[in-house]
Amino acid sequence: MDVYEAVTSRRAVRGFTDRPVPRETLERVLSAAAWAPSASNIQPWRTWVVTGAPLAEIKKCAGERLASGDSWDEPEYEQYPSELKSPYRERRSAFGQQRYGALGIPREDLEARQRAASANWDCFGAPVALFCYIDRDLGRPQWSDVGMYLQTVMLLLRAEGLHSCPQMAWAKFHKTVAEVLSPPEGLVLFCGMSIGFEDVAAGDARIGRAPLDETVTFVDGL
Repeated sequence: MDVYEAVTSRRAVRGFTDRPVPRETLERVLSAAAWAPSASNIQPWRTWVVTGAPLAEIKKCAGERLASGDSWDEPEYEQYPSELKSPYRERRSAFGQQRYGALGIPREDLEARQRAASANWDCFGAPVALFCYIDRDLGRPQWSDVGMYLQTVMLLLRAEGLHSCPQMAWAKFHKTVAEVLSPPEGLVLFCGMSIGFEDVAAGDARIGRAPLDETVTFVDGL
């Protein structure tokens, strides 16, 4: 698979089989992803890869919290500005329409939307979860470095025939994750990521992208 195919075939998959992912495959991906760029090579990411009984425990605890109506953990960072301006507001809205429309869930059916969203905390059935932390004392450029690292991981997973779904949703249950993983003090859970083989029967919709002229400006002498 060349890099263009990896980029264009990568998407947030929300339906996985329970087929195990070999440990050596994950090690190969993460060893190569370590070459992702970071300013002054500080490599600000801290990653936990979880499978088997520990992952089952995280899923179980998250599911119990959802079932009991437990409130989300106090946020450690702002996922979106409180007033999301145009064109980002419209793109987010369009995502919701495409995502839930593909599931046959109308906009007004909030209960069905919540049920669909709750699959986040089962990792959409994936047998592997990656949890990515960053030191809370680091700044915005380092958060950008973490994003480049995670993108590198996802593209390498595609090269291995695997799919993924990055999930900021796990930051809402960061205390539950910490109870199992016991990360060092001072780290913030940025996101989780579900990893595995796609369940093609799930019929995941591919979300479109903005036209090139909305996001790119060419400046040349032509």
